Amino acid sequence: QVQLVESGGGLVQAGGSLRLSCAASGRTFSSYAMGWFRQAPGKEREFVAGISRIGGATYTADSVKGRFTISRDNAENTVYLQMNSLKPEDTAVYSCAASWARYNYHLPRLQNEYAYWGQGTQVTVSS
Repeated sequence: QVQLVESGGGLVQAGGSLRLSCAASGRTFSSYAMGWFRQAPGKEREFVAGISRIGGATYTADSVKGRFTISRDNAENTVYLQMNSLKPEDTAVYSCAASWARYNYHLPRLQNEYAYWGQGTQVTVSS
């Protein structure tokens, strides 16, 4: 069982930056690949970025590539999403999720591959 709590969301002007954090409970954090998803009003949930269980592999969606960076600190049981050059279209509820990883470079991208979810944090980017 993994419990996830996101923080760091808020209101920012276009061009600004935010860093989201996702703190995980439990002693097996390093056994899980982690992902960040987002859902804007009226839209489907979108996979934004993912990182393998020891951080050797990462993925960012084309919509945020070059602006968002995912990282993790297994000693602190935390995964981060650094978001730079934010745009109004980045406005959404951002959620982190955990997927038990079969091997070191396992990096799932589908929602149904993630068993554990945080409650989400709102990010609003004003123009």
